[in-house]
Amino acid sequence: MADDAVQRRLDDLRRQINRFNYEYHVLDQPTATDAEYDALMAELRTLEAANPELVTPESPTQRVGGAPVSGFGEIRHPRPMLSLSNVYDEAELVAWAERAQRFAGGTPLTFVTEAKIDGLAVALTYVDGVFHHGATRGDGAVGEDISANLRTIRTIPLRLTPPEGTDLPRAFEVRGEVYLRKDDFAELNARLEAQGAKTFMNPRNAAAGALRQKDAKITATRPLRLITYGIGHTEGGAPPPSHHAALELLRALGFVASPEAMVHGTIEEVWARCEDWLARRHEVASEIDGVVVKVDDVRLQEEIGYVAREPRWATAYKFPASQQTSVVKDISINVSRTGALNPLAHLEPVNIGGVIVQRVALFNEDEIARKDIRVGDTVVVQRSGDVIPYIVKVLDERRTGTEVPFRMPDACPVCGAPTHRAEGEAMRYCTNAACPAQLKELIHHFVGRRAMDIAGLGDKLADRFVELGWVADVADLYTLDWEAVAALDRLGEKSAANLKTSIEASKDRPLARLLNALGIRHIGERAAALLADRFGTLDAVMAASVEEINAVGGIGKILAQSVADFFAEPRNREIVAKLKAAGVRTADARGGDHGGGAMLSGKTFVLTGRLDTLSRGEAEERLRQLGATVSGSVSKKTAYVVAGEDAGSKADRARDLKIPLLGEAELLRILAGESLDPAATDAGATDVEPVAAPDGATPGTVLR
Repeated sequence: MADDAVQRRLDDLRRQINRFNYEYHVLDQPTATDAEYDALMAELRTLEAANPELVTPESPTQRVGGAPVSGFGEIRHPRPMLSLSNVYDEAELVAWAERAQRFAGGTPLTFVTEAKIDGLAVALTYVDGVFHHGATRGDGAVGEDISANLRTIRTIPLRLTPPEGTDLPRAFEVRGEVYLRKDDFAELNARLEAQGAKTFMNPRNAAAGALRQKDAKITATRPLRLITYGIGHTEGGAPPPSHHAALELLRALGFVASPEAMVHGTIEEVWARCEDWLARRHEVASEIDGVVVKVDDVRLQEEIGYVAREPRWATAYKFPASQQTSVVKDISINVSRTGALNPLAHLEPVNIGGVIVQRVALFNEDEIARKDIRVGDTVVVQRSGDVIPYIVKVLDERRTGTEVPFRMPDACPVCGAPTHRAEGEAMRYCTNAACPAQLKELIHHFVGRRAMDIAGLGDKLADRFVELGWVADVADLYTLDWEAVAALDRLGEKSAANLKTSIEASKDRPLARLLNALGIRHIGERAAALLADRFGTLDAVMAASVEEINAVGGIGKILAQSVADFFAEPRNREIVAKLKAAGVRTADARGGDHGGGAMLSGKTFVLTGRLDTLSRGEAEERLRQLGATVSGSVSKKTAYVVAGEDAGSKADRARDLKIPLLGEAELLRILAGESLDPAATDAGATDVEPVAAPDGATPGTVLR
C-alpha cells in the first residue's frame, strides 16, 4: 500500500473507531457490533505495527477505553488504569520475557500467572479500612462513579479487617473485575426472556449493563461477583513488595483474589501454565479469554517501566481464535467523514466465543477480490484472540451457483456522486466534498463530548438539520432559526431552548477543543492541545508555516502539513470566519507560547526510580507538554536521566555514558519553565541523592 494510501486508511480507521467509542462508552447507544469495531481496531493495529512512524499519540490504540457516561459522576484515578499487551504463542511470550529482563538490567525475573477473567474493570478505594468509593476504568485516567452499585455486590467487603500485626495504608485502592459466572448468566438471560425483556450477548455485557444502572436496586438483582487482581494507589503506608504478596494480603482482607495464581521461576514454567489454563478454559465457572503474566517484584516492575499505555512488565497470553461458518447475506457500503467507501459484510448471526457476530468489515475492494467473497457465500468467520472477527476464507465447495459477485459502486450510495480510486491506493472515495454522509459525520464529531461538547444534539437530530438544509457546515449550528427548531416534530420549545443554551455555552470552549472539533486530519485531542499551548490563538495557528508547526514538540511533519493544508483551503477559512462572527472563542486567555517548549525541544529524558511530588506518568506527560521526548532506555542520545528513589541500572548506565543525572528538585525547576543551569548537574555524577518517595508511592497497576 502506498504511503499516502496508508495514511488515509489510518485516518479513516481512527475516526471511525473514535466515533464508535463515543457511541458505546458515552451515549451508551452503540451503532456498531463488537465484530465491526474489533475488525477496524485489528486493521488499525496491523497497519500501525507495519508503519510505526505513522503512530500518533491520539490514536485509539494508544488509549485504554472510553470517556465516562454523563449520567454518572467522574472520578480521576490517582494512578492510571492501564491496558495490557497481548502475546499469542510461546515464541511471543519468550520474546516479551526477554525484553522485560533487558529493561530490568539483566536481573533474573520471577513471574506470576493468573486466569484472565472476562469482566468489567473497577477500582475500589478504602479510607481507614472503610469502603469509600468505586469507579470504572473509563478512559484509564477518569472513570465513572459507580459506588452505589458496587455496594450491592456481596463479594465486596464494605469494611476491611486487616490480619493481626498488619497495618493497612490509610487510603487503599483495590483493583479487579466484576463478572458473572456462566450459570448465573444463563439464569439471568432466561429470566429476562421470560419477562419479555432484552437479553444480553455475553456475561461481560451483562456485568457492564448492571454496573451502569442508575438505580442500584436493579444492580442488586443481578448475580454480580468481584475478583481482585492487584493493589493500586496507596497513601499513608507501604504496599506489599511483590505481586503475589499483594494477592495474599487481598485474600486475608476477605477478597476473592485471582484463584489459582501461581509463581514461576522460568518462562518455560509460565508457558506450561498457559497451556494448562487453555486445556481447562471451558471447565472454569467464569468466562476466561487468556492468562495474565506479570513480573512479581514490584521494584523491578517500576524499573522495567511502561510503553505508551501498557506496562512492559506484564502481558496477556490470549487463547487461540474461535471459528464458525456463516452465510454472507449482503454487502453494504458505509461512507466515512473523509468520503472513503468502506464495504461491510452482513452475515447470518453466528455465536463465536459467546458473542453474536453478524457484521464483519471487509476493508477494501482488493481484499474482497483476493478472497473472492460473494453475496450468498458460506464463509469461515474467526475471532482472533476471542476478540477480532474477520472472514478467513470462502468455502468454495458449498457454492450453488446462485452467489452474486460484489462490485464497488461507481456512484456514492449516499449522494450519487461519482466515486474515484486513485492509482496505487486501496480505498475508493466519494468525489463530492458536500456529500451529506461526510457532513453528518463531521457534525457528529464537532458536537462530541471531547470537542465542542454540545449536549442535546444527538446524531439523529444533527442529521435532520443537514437533511433540512439548515446546516451546510459546522458554523451553521450557531445561526439556527430557533423558532423553526422548536416547531420540529417530537422536539418542542423546552428541548429547543435547552439545545440553544448548550450551543451558546459551547462558544466559550478552550482553543484546544475547537482545534479538535474542526476535524483536521490526524489532529486529535493531544495534538490540538499542543497546538493551542504553543500558539494560543486560532489566527496564530492559521498563520503558522509548516516549519513553525513542525517545531512544536510532539507534532511532526505529517501532522504539521495536515494543519497547514487544512487552513490553506479557502472554504475552511470561511468556516473559521463564520465561527468568529458567531462569537465562538478562538483564543485562550493567556495567548501564545508560555515558554519552555523551545527549551526542551529535541531533548530526550529518561526517568528511573520513584518520585516524591508526582507520579512517573505525570512527570512524563508534563515533560512531553514542554516539547521533550521521554524514552524508556538510556542511550548516547539521552540528554538527562532523572533519578528518584531506588534508581537502578538506568542511573548506572547514565554514569557510564557521562549523561547528566538530575534529582527531583531539578526536574521540578524544568517543569516550572526555568532554564537548567549546567552547573547544577554533573555528567556521570555519583553523588546525586534522589529524594525519598512518599508513603504509599506505588507503581502503576494494570487491567487485564
